[in-house]
Formats: sequence, C-alpha cells, structure tokens
Amino acid sequence: MTLTLQDLELLRAKALLVRTETVRLTEIAGSGHYGSAFSIAEILAVLYYKLLRLRPGDPKWIDRDRFLLGKGHAAIGLYPLLADLGYFDKNVLDTYTRLGSPLGDHPDLRKVAGVDFSSGSIGHNLSVSVGMALGLRLSGSPARVVCLMGDGEQAEGQVWEAVASAAHFKLGNLVGIVDRNHVGSDGPTREIMSMEPLGEKWRAFGWEVLHLADGHDLPLVFKTLDTALNGGHAKPVVVLADTVAGKGVGFMEGTWQWHLGYLGPRDYAKVMAELTAEVV
Repeated sequence: MTLTLQDLELLRAKALLVRTETVRLTEIAGSGHYGSAFSIAEILAVLYYKLLRLRPGDPKWIDRDRFLLGKGHAAIGLYPLLADLGYFDKNVLDTYTRLGSPLGDHPDLRKVAGVDFSSGSIGHNLSVSVGMALGLRLSGSPARVVCLMGDGEQAEGQVWEAVASAAHFKLGNLVGIVDRNHVGSDGPTREIMSMEPLGEKWRAFGWEVLHLADGHDLPLVFKTLDTALNGGHAKPVVVLADTVAGKGVGFMEGTWQWHLGYLGPRDYAKVMAELTAEVV
C-alpha cells in the first residue's frame, strides 16, 4: 500500500493539528510538553489515520488495536487526534488540566475514551503491552499492540525486563516505537544516560529492529510502520525513529529546554504563524 496525494495532505493536516493544539492547550494549562509532542506528530498521524484498526464509536471493541503511550507526558498531542476522530467532544479539549477535566497532563484510561492504558512514571507501559499482547494471542484476537516510548525512557530497567519477556514469548503482535528525539527534560539523552548502541541492544534481546531515519517524512513513516504492523513478523518488532524535538518551530528544534515550557503572548503568536506558514 502506498500513500496518495490526498493521504499525504490529510496526514500533514493531522500532524499540524497535533502541533497547533499542543500550543493552544499549553496556553490553557500554563505549561506543556512542546518538544515531546512535536517530535511524534507524524507518527501519531500515520498510526491513527492510516494503520491502527479502531472504532471510535465503539472504543471498547474487543479486537481493536491497542495503543499505549509510554511517554505519557506527550498526551497533549494525542488528545486532539482522539477528539478529531470522535472519541469525545472537541469542546472537552478546552478543559485541558482544569479542575474536573478528564484530560490530565498524563492520560487516564478511566476518564478518556480511546486511551488503552494510563501513564505517569515513565517505563511501565511496555510491560503492560506485553501482558496485553499475551492476552490477545491467548484469546485468538487479531489485534496488535503498539507502545510508543521515549529514548530517555530506555534507561528504565523495567523496559528491558519487558523487552526480554516479549522476545521469550515471541510476541509477533507487539510493536514498540522509540521516539529518538535525543533530549530529555534536563539535557541531551547521551549525557544523562547514553543507551547507545540502542539498535544492537534491542536486537540482542531478540527483537526485530527497524530504523526510521526521519520520523517526520510521512511516506517513510508510513512505509516503516506499515512494515512493523503488517509484515507478518514471528517476533516482536521495534521501530527506532529518529526525530527532532520541537519539530516545526525553529527556536525549539533540537533543544531540551523546550521539552517542557510556556510561551508568552508574543511568542505564542510567532509560533502559531510559523506552524501555519506553509498551509495554503
């Protein structure tokens, strides 16, 4: 399967939605994870609009694909897509992080339709994904499980226990994605805790490793994720996606300082203008 021009236009629009709504929702909250949400915008767009098998009108459909956001602080970029797809009313976005809102800084499966598992402390969701993939296989379901993690998250020991378990049980219905934007909340990942060579580590644990050289190139993102999800693998697959933190905003790109932050009114207008400059 290849992407048509209409597909590309749709996906570009949805990736832009992730970025512009992240900026808008951060304005409501007074703080937000710009860098982390921007780096996965194209990955989320491709998954939710082209590859995941979902029924927004039936969020508990037993054979739906499961998506878990290990880097749950980037949920600010996921919520707009869930609302756009119809999981909940778009007006709920305006309540982001406000008292009584279902939409917190991290997703809560008990409160947000379309969220398959909650997050908080980083590093847990791959373990949960292993359990889900095992359960789905035992039940005979064709559903797949996708877990999107950060590269800083790879320093968590629990991640590697889950990696070993998934390989042992040959979970071909499990796909991991590592967002390699190379920054964490307090510096470059290579300085905080280098986990390189990351591909060799995952391969040594028994996973098939796919490299996504540009996590913002939509045709390449689609091709790589399509191979991961639909390639008929007999063992779990991980996609190592090279991305740029803060992608789309010049002064944010590649910086750890904008992992979390807040734009003043002047910068808010500048950022929105830059993000929408190429939209005809």
